[in-house]
Amino acid sequence: MKTSMVKTRKEQSKKLLSINPYTEEVMHEFLVMSKSEVEGTIARSRQALARWREVPVAQRTALLIRLASVLREEKRSYATLITQEMGKPIKDAIAEVEKCAVLSEYYAANAERFLAPEMVATDAKKSYIAFEPLGVILAIEPWNFPFWQVFRVGVPGVAAGNVVLLKHASNVPMTALAIEDAFRKAGFPENVFTTLLITSQAAMQLIDDDLVDAVSLTGSNRAGEEVGSRAGRQIKSLVLELGGSDPFIVLDDADVEKAARTAANARMVNSGQSCIAAKRFIVMDSVAEEFTKHFTARLRELKMGDPMDEATDIGPVARKDILSSLKDQLRDAKIKGAKTIELPQPYTKGYFCAPCVVLKATPDMQVLKDEVFGPIAPIVIVKTEDEAVAVANRTEYGLGAAIWSRDTARAERLAKRIEAGFVAINDFVRSDPRLPFGGVKKSGVGRELSYYGLKELVNIKTVVVRE
Repeated sequence: MKTSMVKTRKEQSKKLLSINPYTEEVMHEFLVMSKSEVEGTIARSRQALARWREVPVAQRTALLIRLASVLREEKRSYATLITQEMGKPIKDAIAEVEKCAVLSEYYAANAERFLAPEMVATDAKKSYIAFEPLGVILAIEPWNFPFWQVFRVGVPGVAAGNVVLLKHASNVPMTALAIEDAFRKAGFPENVFTTLLITSQAAMQLIDDDLVDAVSLTGSNRAGEEVGSRAGRQIKSLVLELGGSDPFIVLDDADVEKAARTAANARMVNSGQSCIAAKRFIVMDSVAEEFTKHFTARLRELKMGDPMDEATDIGPVARKDILSSLKDQLRDAKIKGAKTIELPQPYTKGYFCAPCVVLKATPDMQVLKDEVFGPIAPIVIVKTEDEAVAVANRTEYGLGAAIWSRDTARAERLAKRIEAGFVAINDFVRSDPRLPFGGVKKSGVGRELSYYGLKELVNIKTVVVRE
C-alpha cells in the first residue's frame, strides 16, 4: 500500500457512530476518510464531470427513471435504515423514500424542457440563454429527512449535468452510503454521485478546494453562517435552506376543529423535527379555548412508541443532545410563567420527548424565540388579525406559515403580509417537487425543487450572435 493511502493514527481515531435512538445502542462505527482518500475522491469526481456534462439530457433523465424504480424496489430496506439511525416511524420513512421516487420522476419528465436554451429577441442575429452545469457540487445535508433532503439537491444536480459530493450528517452514515448505492444501482456512472464519510471540519475545508464549484446546505442557522461565510470568501455558488419557526395562524372564522387537528399533525411531523413543522400556534381569542381542546385531543390520539411498529406516530428524537435541548427549552418556559399540558412519557430508554402544549407563552421564552426541534407546541392568543401577523413576523426566521380561515380572500390578504417563503392556507406547509421551496430572512438563500430549484444549480449563460 502506498504511504499516501495509509491513515495516520489521528485519522484512524476519528469515527462516525450510527446510534439507534430507540435502543440507544451503537449499531455501526465508520472510520472517517483520510485526507488523501478525500483528495482522490474529489479528483475522480472532477474527471467524471468532464464526461457526465456531455451526456445528453435525455440519457441522464432515463437514469432518473431507473433511480425511481430502485427506490421503490428497495423502499423497505432504505426506510429501515432511516428508522434505525434517526428514529423516524417506519411508515413515515417509507413515505419519504417514495417521495424521492416521485421527485426523480418529476425531473425525469421535466429536466429536458427546463434545460432547453431560451431564445430572446434582440437586435442581434441570435440571442439565447443556455443552462450549463456548475460543476462539482458539495451537498451538506441533515439527518431529519435523510433521503429527501439529499435527493432535493442530488436529483436536479445530476440532471443538469453536475456531479455531487455528499457530506451527510454524522449520525446517519449508513443512510448516506445507501443513497450512493441507490444511484449506483440505477446505473449512474461511478463518481457522478459520491458519499464522503468526513467530519464537519473536513467539509468546511472542502469549500475552499478549487475543484469544488458550488455548495448546497440544509442545516442549522449556525451551520449556514459558517458555510455561507466560507463560500462567500471563495465566491462560490451557494444555496442555504436553514431553520424555521413557522407560525400557524387560526382566525376567528376558521373551521376550528379541523384547524386544530391539522395543527397537531403539523407539529408532530417527524416527532417535531422538521424545519417546516408548525412551531408557533397563533390563535384568535374567541376560538382559543376550542382550539386548545381539539389540539390536545388530537395529540392524545397519536401513538408514541417503537418506530419500527407500523402503528407508531411519534418516535424518539434523533439524538441525546436534542432531547436535552428540548428539556432546557421547556424548563425555561416554566420558569418564565408558562402553563403546560404534558402528555405521559412511559419510556425509560430511548430519546423520547412526550408532546407538550405550552400555554401563556411570552416572547421572552425560548419556545417562541428559538427553533424548537421537537414535540413542544406553544400557543399564543391574539385579539386581532393585525396582532396575529405581528406575532407571526416576530422572528428571525421566514420559512413557512399557515393561515386558517373560511374566507380564503381574507387569508390571502394576510398571506401577503407574512414574511415567509411559503404560506399554506387551510393546510399545513409541506414540500412538493412541483413548487419552489426556501425561505427569507435567516431561513436561507435560494430555492430548491421545481424549475427554480434546478436553475440554482446551473450556469445561466447568455450567448449573443451578432451576425
